[in-house]
Amino acid sequence: MPVDAILFDKDGTLFDFAATWNGWTGQMIRDLSDGDEDLIQALADVVSYDLETGSIRPDSIVIAASNAVISKALAEPLPGKTAEEIADYLAHSAATAPLVPATDLAQMCKALTDHGVTLGVMTNDAEHSARAHLTSAGILEQFAFVAGYDSGHGAKPDPDPLLAFCKAVGVDPARAAMVGDSEHDLVAGRAAGMRTLAVLTGMAGADELSPHADAVLPDVGHIPAWLTQ
Repeated sequence: MPVDAILFDKDGTLFDFAATWNGWTGQMIRDLSDGDEDLIQALADVVSYDLETGSIRPDSIVIAASNAVISKALAEPLPGKTAEEIADYLAHSAATAPLVPATDLAQMCKALTDHGVTLGVMTNDAEHSARAHLTSAGILEQFAFVAGYDSGHGAKPDPDPLLAFCKAVGVDPARAAMVGDSEHDLVAGRAAGMRTLAVLTGMAGADELSPHADAVLPDVGHIPAWLTQ
């Protein structure tokens, strides 16, 4: 069946996860801890961040969980900071993170829209951050739908935000595809009745993703060729 619309995850999908978020996560931990060494270790443990290597471990909640979930977890060891305050910090700090695109995103988007495909983004990050990142990459105008966990549609792995995309762009879910780098993305796509494409620019490998995907691609730059197969 033809694909008339594609919904992308953001982090690990449009942008290489480790290259974009390893450094930012270390800075986030230092900012929230105010330099307290015990808090630095406690926060690193919460988000499964390796302080020695400066890298996010594959089991980290920051890979797929929403900002609401991450903020609640970070608030537990932090005195005097509420989950809501932390969520606000994360949304605005993440919006300025140095981005590493997974491919030439402008070229990829043009190839898809030239093929008549409507594009959208759904991330468990905040919508504010998503729009800032897409703007920074020069591709915001290519997307007919942009949503975060806080946009009122819910968060992955629930299918509701994916179905909201299909409704917004007027496409049957069976003629749409969800593209992501985590099980959350693909499980949500399957639950919504969409095609599912996995990419390997996140923290999960092909063995983990392939049971939930119609195809596993190296990165989103391979989607135009996949569409014409």
